[in-house]
Amino acid sequence: MSLTYLLLAVALLCAVSFYFGRQRAVALSNGRYSNLHSLPAHYGMYTALWCGLPALGLLLVWMMFEGTIIQTMIVADLPEEVTSNSGLLSLALNSISQIAAGGGEHLTVSPEIVEAGHRLANLNTIANAALIVVMVSVALVGLALSYRRISSEMRARNNVERLFRYIMIVCSAIAILSTVGIVFSLLFEALHFFGKVSPLDFLFGLEWSPQTAIRADQVASDGAFGAIPLFVGTLLITLIAMFVAVPVGLFSAIYMGEYASPKFRAVAKPALEILAGVPTVVYGFFAALTVAPFLRDNGAVLGLDVSSESALAAGLVMGVMIIPFVSSLSDDVMSQVPKSLRDGSYGLGATRSETIRHVIFPAALPGIVGAVLLAVSRAIGETMIVVMAAGLAANMTVNPLQAVTTVTVQIVTLLVGDQEFDSAKTLSAFALGLVLFLVTLGLNVFALKVVQKYREKYD
Repeated sequence: MSLTYLLLAVALLCAVSFYFGRQRAVALSNGRYSNLHSLPAHYGMYTALWCGLPALGLLLVWMMFEGTIIQTMIVADLPEEVTSNSGLLSLALNSISQIAAGGGEHLTVSPEIVEAGHRLANLNTIANAALIVVMVSVALVGLALSYRRISSEMRARNNVERLFRYIMIVCSAIAILSTVGIVFSLLFEALHFFGKVSPLDFLFGLEWSPQTAIRADQVASDGAFGAIPLFVGTLLITLIAMFVAVPVGLFSAIYMGEYASPKFRAVAKPALEILAGVPTVVYGFFAALTVAPFLRDNGAVLGLDVSSESALAAGLVMGVMIIPFVSSLSDDVMSQVPKSLRDGSYGLGATRSETIRHVIFPAALPGIVGAVLLAVSRAIGETMIVVMAAGLAANMTVNPLQAVTTVTVQIVTLLVGDQEFDSAKTLSAFALGLVLFLVTLGLNVFALKVVQKYREKYD
């Protein structure tokens, strides 16, 4: 039984538990719910939670340790000449996995490896069967125990709320620990990289050529890992995108919030927000096949040397992509401005445009700044549009008509394919990721602080 079917089985048991728990509560009430401490649905939810949560917890623990335990059992039976060599052991385990999966006919391996593959297949079958039996048993035990505890005096609602509070605490802890894990993983590998390459050369170097820097006759700290061209390219494309997104998004928000009729707003606002749901690869195709050739052809007419892959093409399309971020957030912020401010302005004889300039826009300015900063962080982290429209060349230029690249594109390029994580080339991706993380984190924190200031002032 696959994991999906197993989860569906547990969900079905939870539904059955809910039904039985609710029916028991109804039977205890004698037709009067006032005889119960909680509503019948609370009793049903209580039994469903005690049926599903222990089973899911067991599944999580099982998945964490199953692979390690089985691998230890397989390795224990392998010859010593294989286990003593990490490279041979890795190849042997790969072959064993292929044989266990039903393949491996093309492999030329020893009989011990073949036998280990068959043993791995048997162990996986036994483990899957044991998991099904144990999970279903735990779910049924939870159902039985919770069902027996149901009484008219039992505080089912309090117990359910307490369980949900624990669930939310666990989810919050997972989110926090995930962030901490990401930070420490980036930091650890980045420090490993800075042990090979000077941080000053990385942050202030003017040459980015990791492919050349890994040659035996070249020193990594000679400037091949200078990230300034990547920072410049990222900043250039982001500025072009913001020059498009901020005016269009802001004016769209002003029109839909202050001038448009309710019928037009009901159609235009969702239509504009559809742009946020378009996959970035679609924007990349649009930039590479439509915008870039258009700029190149028209630039040639004007006597301009426009590259087939340019920062301008990527920035324009990226600006279109982030228009909904600026428009929707700015519209929501301006709609939160108290109506009394508008009425006071109109009462003093101000026109609609004067009210927008002197009352609404200043009141909503902190929130608008937060929206713009969030859009900037979104633009900095974009990859696909830049890959398809701006190219991979790390050019030290501020000319928007030339090809440039960004930090995210280089991270993807460095980590594509089989890489050795002990080389400066591969580790440089983590250093770039750390810089990008710190920049975007700072922008988001600043944006949230600005929004909080707005809310405190105008709620």
